[in-house]
Amino acid sequence: MQFNALPFPGHEREQAALAEVVTDLGKGLPAVVTIAGRPGFGQCALLGWAARLAADRGLRVLRAEATLGESGLRYGAVDQLLAPLDESGHGIRRALAGPGPDGRLPGLAELLRTARDRPTLVTVADVGRLDPASLRWCGALIRRLPGIPLAVLASSTGGPHPGWSHITSALGPVPVTQLTLSALTDRDIATVVALICGEPGEETFIAAAAEATAGDSAVVHEALRRFAERGHRPLAARVPELRALIASVTGEHTTRVLSGLPESAVAVLRALAVCGELLDLPLLYTLAGPRAAREPGLRATLEATGLTVASGTGLRLRNADVRARVLEEMSAAERADLFTRAAELAHRAAVPDEDITRLLLSARPAGEPWAVHTLRRTCAAALRAGRSAEAIACLTRALEEPMEPGSRARLGLELAAIEVLTAPEAANRRLEEIIRTEGDHFARARTRAADLGLTRGGAEGLRRAVLSALPAARDAERDELTALFWLSEEVREDDTGLTLADVPPMPDRPPCPAQAGARAWQLGRRAENLPLTRELARHALTGQEGDGALILPRLAAARALFLTDDVEEAETRLDVLHTELRRRHARAASALALAIRGELHLRRGLLDMAERDVAAAERALPHARWHPDTVPYLSAVQIVVSLESGRSDRARALAATAPPTGERQGTAWAYLLFAQGMVDLSDGRVSDARERFLSAGRRLLRRGHLNPALMPWRSMAAQACHAAGDYEEAGRLTREELALARRWGAPSALGWAQLGAGRVAREQRADRLRDAVRTLRGTPALLAFAGALTELARAELDAGDRCAASALVTELATLTTIHRPSSRLAERVRTLTGKVGRPAASGAVPHPAWATLTEAERRTATLAGHGRGNREIAELLSVTIRTVELRLTGAYRKLRIRGRAELRTLIRATEGYGTDVA
Repeated sequence: MQFNALPFPGHEREQAALAEVVTDLGKGLPAVVTIAGRPGFGQCALLGWAARLAADRGLRVLRAEATLGESGLRYGAVDQLLAPLDESGHGIRRALAGPGPDGRLPGLAELLRTARDRPTLVTVADVGRLDPASLRWCGALIRRLPGIPLAVLASSTGGPHPGWSHITSALGPVPVTQLTLSALTDRDIATVVALICGEPGEETFIAAAAEATAGDSAVVHEALRRFAERGHRPLAARVPELRALIASVTGEHTTRVLSGLPESAVAVLRALAVCGELLDLPLLYTLAGPRAAREPGLRATLEATGLTVASGTGLRLRNADVRARVLEEMSAAERADLFTRAAELAHRAAVPDEDITRLLLSARPAGEPWAVHTLRRTCAAALRAGRSAEAIACLTRALEEPMEPGSRARLGLELAAIEVLTAPEAANRRLEEIIRTEGDHFARARTRAADLGLTRGGAEGLRRAVLSALPAARDAERDELTALFWLSEEVREDDTGLTLADVPPMPDRPPCPAQAGARAWQLGRRAENLPLTRELARHALTGQEGDGALILPRLAAARALFLTDDVEEAETRLDVLHTELRRRHARAASALALAIRGELHLRRGLLDMAERDVAAAERALPHARWHPDTVPYLSAVQIVVSLESGRSDRARALAATAPPTGERQGTAWAYLLFAQGMVDLSDGRVSDARERFLSAGRRLLRRGHLNPALMPWRSMAAQACHAAGDYEEAGRLTREELALARRWGAPSALGWAQLGAGRVAREQRADRLRDAVRTLRGTPALLAFAGALTELARAELDAGDRCAASALVTELATLTTIHRPSSRLAERVRTLTGKVGRPAASGAVPHPAWATLTEAERRTATLAGHGRGNREIAELLSVTIRTVELRLTGAYRKLRIRGRAELRTLIRATEGYGTDVA
């Protein structure tokens, strides 16, 4: 169905008025009608409809359409009107083209004479574009209408045209009608959809059509016509196709309009497309060029195009489709130049950074310092808002600006730190390029690039780059690159492709903080010289701070402090480091620091805190963005935390979906194997567990990781061997672990080894377990201590000593106050409690007000009653010290006691409180 054959939904009143004019014309009555409205609102279509109606009724129709191209052509529109009257093809039109005076009004008398014999309808489209001669001619025609059977229908774009309104303002007996068209409403569009598509449209489809076309009648009809021709139905599922067609129709209209505009108008439209909502109209004219500000009537011309709408005191383009087409009509060089000039104007006008950045992203290099500063500020704001892709785009664009080499390297480092979120391989290549850059002034950049890349885990290419940089490195740079190279051993199994002759060994007591961290980790994993390990780790963590301190050596030093049982100090340093890394937006390093802190909390039995850390690590760097050589470490911590928290199903799922170990040989894969072995052992698959534990051990031993404080794989493998009946192998493994733990000397490592030996002992089992409990009491290894208490309570029950077992269960119950009820430890306590029954209390009964305490108050009061300080309670329960104080105050009031001393007396006097709390 053709558009012109359709009725005009929303314009029924206008149709009726035009039909009446045509009817009256058939009776010999003259009239003048002007139809105004925005471009595309249907003025020309209504003129065409009225012309066809008049022709169908036998009236003569003369038509003209004013265009921009003919606006400077004398009598251009009149020539179109009179062409049908010039039967010879030369007479009237030759007079129009002649040099005679305008007062002659050629052809007017002939038109009026013939109209007396045959009523005539004259239509003039877009009177705002009439050339001056044609406008005067039309005015003369209209003044002579009284008594002549001739009607004039005209259309104008925008509001009524001032020149035409002046002509029609005083006609006397001839009726003059002004019709103003408006945008189609949703109901009108629904009618058009039903007419063109042959069925009613769905509500979502109608709303989308209204929103995309802004009620533009011409666009609605043309887009729907093409939509129907493709056989589509007006359903919500077809909205994308409809939007695409509307964009295409709008673009075609924009192109047609642009082709007929003067250069100054096109220049302003382009300026509007670039920054129409950022700059006021005078600045837009400045951007468009010197002619724009001096062009008379330019704003009216722009408004008449239909491509712009009023916005405050200025203008803006109608929609995004118009903006896109205006920009597409420019060459790439023209666009880049325009965006550059727009950015400079916006900078001078103090436009917000984000808006200037939007311009700079499409501009050629500005060559000014303000451009880089603006891009970096916008990058920082985008990172704070979590828009990493935008931040990467800002820094990538900033690198296109001219700058000195050192600044370029620092900017490249910043970009690589955040590129791990979207393009990790590109980040590694960028870092390798920086490391291989020659020149003394790049020394700091080279070490930081190596540090950043190796911390994430991309070792092979980066290690080669470090090797290439070492021969020319001097002093501090050489020391730091050496430290980083040896620390990168963690993720490599062999160095067959590398030449190690140029890598110097580290001294026993290196003064360089980076080498101190590497050396501390080296000693710690080999179980050599605990005091020196602690000393070097502290030097690495305090000898250099701030942006100048390397990341990987400090992470290694913090992990070394795990092994020496200085976990509180390690946690403090990790907190500081994590804060610094977040400020530097080093996402990969920040995520690794969180995962390491999660392991620390796991060792201390703070499961809630461990769970929060590993979740935060994955938020900082999504699992899929971790390097293949480091992601197994995160998976391992997640698995063990889930297992200890009592979420066995989640632990199994994580273990099943973790990256396959295969031929991977880095130490992170040993952690994953160990965690998977823990799941196997929990589910009773002792053979699988044994193989995983031993495989993890082989990987560690191959890298020289002897210290059992790293991972108690020997005692766990011994437990699996014992369950499988291989008592000899179980004994060998525990003896080896005990010997290494004694050599190392850390109480936690020794206590864990003693626990492992007690678990598989066939003689004097209780004595061995008592040794483990004595060693572990007071150490930060809370999970190991709880395990030792559990095993000893079971041994005492097996020996028939229920009283001793009851005391151990009571102490275990105290530990469960920091665990959720579903944790494995809490479940073990409930099981043991059921076996030993409620401990005898010498007639004591629970305090009658104990039940009135909230769960949080009971946990806090129990810990306080067992001698824990407020700071320690706050840490164990993951709350603030102030919260602890408020909970204790509430507990004191409800229990009607006056302080901590009475609370301790109350809890000691009432056997079984700990069990109740659990």
